[in-house]
Amino acid sequence: MRSVLEHGKRACMHRSASLGRRGHVQWRWRPLLCATPCHSNNSSFPYVSPRAENLVYRFSTQNHSAEGPLPVDYSSLLDEREFHKLADELLHHLQERFDELGEECDIDGFDIDYAEGVLTIKLGASCTYVINKQTPNRQIWLSSPVSGPARFDWDTKEQRWIYRRTKAELFGLLEKEVHDLVGESVVLSK
Repeated sequence: MRSVLEHGKRACMHRSASLGRRGHVQWRWRPLLCATPCHSNNSSFPYVSPRAENLVYRFSTQNHSAEGPLPVDYSSLLDEREFHKLADELLHHLQERFDELGEECDIDGFDIDYAEGVLTIKLGASCTYVINKQTPNRQIWLSSPVSGPARFDWDTKEQRWIYRRTKAELFGLLEKEVHDLVGESVVLSK
């Protein structure tokens, strides 16, 4: 532990807890002016303040189904072969559907390209979607001109790609956004 005398009080480095992106508690060292038990001989190192303990307790007992992102179920994490199969099926399916959309609608600047696991869809000069697979995370990543970036995980119970932060389904999100951009009703789901 590092401590510095500042204006007659000690400035210590204390551990504080915060909730990470995937619902995990992350510990960080932060400077804090205090006169805590961390300087006494019978305290355990590192000292965790009651506020930090309360934060850890709140996040560990929080009901994730009511609000916030869905927790990651690591027991349902796909093996790499199964992930590639599902992701390739998805990308080929989307490529076919967007090819059909390009033939049905007259969109200036429409272009679609699929190479090495990356699907790029241009719906005009300023609307470009990029959909690709992220094998280490077992996720499909979407870069949208409307909603921005999103990372979709395979939900084994629902059998569909879900964005855990907003609970949005990939096909539903794309159908809504493309309909708003192009003005045509689009059905992407299988």
